[in-house]
Amino acid sequence: MSIDTPHDRPDTIATTLAGFTHRMQLSAVPANVSLRARHLMLDAVGCALAARHEDFAGRFERAAHAMPGADVPAACTAGVIGFSRRLPLRDATLLNGVLTHGLDYDDTHMAGVIHLTVSVLPALYNMAAARQASGAELLAAYIAAVESGARIASVVRSGFHGQGFHPTAVVGAFASALAVGRLVGLDPQGLVDAQGIALSLASGSLQFIEDGSWTKRIHPGWAAQSGITAALFAQQDIPAPHAPYTGRYGLYRSFLDSSRQAEVDLSLGTAHLDADGGATRWELENIAVKPFPMCHFVHASADAAIALHRQGLDIAQVRDVEVAVPAGVVQAVCEPLAGKRRPASDYDAKFSLPYAVASGLARGRLGLKELEPAAFTDPAMRALMDRVRYVEDAQSTFPRHYSGEVRVTLLDGSTRVHREAVNRGHAERPLSNADVVEKFMDNATLHFPRAHAEAVRDQILALDRLASVRSLETLLATDPAPQAGRRAAPSLAATH
Repeated sequence: MSIDTPHDRPDTIATTLAGFTHRMQLSAVPANVSLRARHLMLDAVGCALAARHEDFAGRFERAAHAMPGADVPAACTAGVIGFSRRLPLRDATLLNGVLTHGLDYDDTHMAGVIHLTVSVLPALYNMAAARQASGAELLAAYIAAVESGARIASVVRSGFHGQGFHPTAVVGAFASALAVGRLVGLDPQGLVDAQGIALSLASGSLQFIEDGSWTKRIHPGWAAQSGITAALFAQQDIPAPHAPYTGRYGLYRSFLDSSRQAEVDLSLGTAHLDADGGATRWELENIAVKPFPMCHFVHASADAAIALHRQGLDIAQVRDVEVAVPAGVVQAVCEPLAGKRRPASDYDAKFSLPYAVASGLARGRLGLKELEPAAFTDPAMRALMDRVRYVEDAQSTFPRHYSGEVRVTLLDGSTRVHREAVNRGHAERPLSNADVVEKFMDNATLHFPRAHAEAVRDQILALDRLASVRSLETLLATDPAPQAGRRAAPSLAATH
């Protein structure tokens, strides 16, 4: 399929998403979609609060404060979730993206293979608070941007991953530009310009997969920061490319090789929505909430392993473990196999299929506690990981579903098999809003009092009636009590 756009022809994806973002009315959004949007935001904030005492959270926070210009008057600063120390707005936005995404416990749009909330929400949260925008204004911008970002990512059918780019980082810049553009009142042409500027700011490499490094944690916040920059530049009428997606050097040509360009379906970029602000299908309903703080690609296999554990599997009798996974996830969680069998950090472990399956088989759980070094470096766990291998699953419907099947062969030659064709949390097998609230409360009370968690919950779920986002920002910019320590890992993450 050709993705060239002649210089005198508009980029239909850019113009349609701009019109939709500008004209969508919150009153026209179905009540269940609006409510789910608030629960997705609640889930992301809970992930940030759970990350508060993680090593990465402290290091990134200190690094942000070490940047020149971080010491500015309080009136010029913005709030950071779980920290009382404030930062300049774009630095706070970057850090809030790190915190919401850092545990890899945040939501995923399945077809786009992208984490949208953790870029769009940080971009809006600090900007809305600075402008004293209402919760309804934030909510409407969030919904419009998530709908747009899901479609931008879905066009490539996971092709960005194959090319070595992280779609959360790349597409997040465009979605955040649309979100902030709506918040600051850009007209449709201004929103096209914001997308054009975002094209030069979008970035994000998957190289972190090779060694478990921390750069992935930066991606959503950087995308959010880029979105703010793009929207505010567009507000000042900075000339920008008008074909950011389909142009000769647009997104889909620059970030995909020729073979992957052939797989592009441009119709998905505007499917079921129009430039008048209407939508006949809401992709927000296809966003999956994670039951495990791991890469989404391992979830079905982990659940299959947990199911076998609950059948009374004797690990000492296991000779071989074969895991059938979609071909599209192999490079992220299966290879290099020797490295995946020896995770050296929590981030290594989050992207290790052998570890996810071994923990499920041996312990029947896979929560935050299982991502502590003692858990994944345990000799018995390493011995079991050495028996885990993968095969490509010809029956998988990836990327629609992230399937997983575990086949255990015992020493006596008998086998135990369990298949999860649809990963738990998927729109066809969703975690309910009540499940999301339970997950949030578990996460938010790891380091903060229950009363604080309840106050945050109540404000976010009533966001459509919140007079000013400033009150939520003030509530969240709070340190844990000095004596607060980590309690047991969240129950929802560790149970089926």
